[in-house]
Amino acid sequence: MSERSPFARLTELLSPYQPGKPLINLSLGEPQHPVPDFVGPVLANAIAGFGRYPIAKGTESFRQAAARWVSKRFALPRAVDPESETLVLNGSREGLFFAAIAAARFVSPRKGAPAILMPNPFYPAYAAGARAAGCEAVFLPTTRENGFLPDLDKLTPALLDRSVAFYLASPANPQGAVASRAYFDRVKQLADRHGFMVLSDECYSEIYTQSAPGSMLASAGNDFANVVAFQSLSKRSNLPGLRVGFVAGDKKFLARFHELRNVAAPQVPVPLQQVAIAAYGDEAHVDENRRLYKIKFDLADQILGNRFGYSRPAGGFCIWLDVSGHGGDEAATVRLFKDGGVRVIPGSYLARQQADGSNPGAGYIRVAMVQDSETTAEALHRMVEVLNETRGQ
Repeated sequence: MSERSPFARLTELLSPYQPGKPLINLSLGEPQHPVPDFVGPVLANAIAGFGRYPIAKGTESFRQAAARWVSKRFALPRAVDPESETLVLNGSREGLFFAAIAAARFVSPRKGAPAILMPNPFYPAYAAGARAAGCEAVFLPTTRENGFLPDLDKLTPALLDRSVAFYLASPANPQGAVASRAYFDRVKQLADRHGFMVLSDECYSEIYTQSAPGSMLASAGNDFANVVAFQSLSKRSNLPGLRVGFVAGDKKFLARFHELRNVAAPQVPVPLQQVAIAAYGDEAHVDENRRLYKIKFDLADQILGNRFGYSRPAGGFCIWLDVSGHGGDEAATVRLFKDGGVRVIPGSYLARQQADGSNPGAGYIRVAMVQDSETTAEALHRMVEVLNETRGQ
């Protein structure tokens, strides 16, 4: 089981080869749509803020904007309190990492070796957080058979009693599965019964082509107990370099989380928070963003059809393709790069081996639909051409 970055492993895998055609990079989930027009003017007006140390919890105006947006977007049982139930983050990744450490300090003593649950495949920050918190990372396979979400029926009382936290991603990365309200409700019931924190990663919630995904917060009750949700502007607003997001939910946990972040986590510059306030106050650019992704998924529907087990994901901007009949995920990744100039990532690099020796990502490739529609169409046509030539090899 490699602890290395999946992208470092990909670079090593492809290092002996040159792309056979002009390179199209679909391996990294970095949005390539235009930066919203308001970013430059807002940043210019706020430039003096770079001359001050920002406070760790975020400016009052940012927390109000974030609380207002999340409360309205997800029709929560009540509005989130910006003072006690919202914190700014330097992007959701650092928040997800530090939250594991905070959760290990926050929950009551566990019955056995402390564990942190997470989907498999998973976002690397989850496992890094579990390791930093001194907890066992327990990988829950997400497969086509269980709808690409952790199977809650397989979680034993003994495991849940020693769980510190449960990382849940909806829409899921890489498969794009979206949890139902009933699924969220059940996770909340388990968290309350066994006393663990739910760390709900919702950074892809605004990228969808069908119905809008829900939030774990909507199932968390009036006090949001044992639940926090993480949001980011990276995907929603095409601002991955801004490094601004927020976490909202359980105020008792967030008080402990703030104590940790106040001494250990990176602060968010005030001018960047001003940009974020503008972003959370505008939906027009988000609507346009979704329109652009819809065009690309329409192209995938046409070009891929039912090849490679493709189906349009419910959320997110990645597609999860079954290449087990094309030599496996590493071989298909190499062939796509060497013969087609298309860079994707093997699914096994995004997952860990289970106790039975299986890897839920093996045999799949993740394709991030982040390029413009013309480039995306070219890449998809190349993929069909290259993989159809290598079937069964």
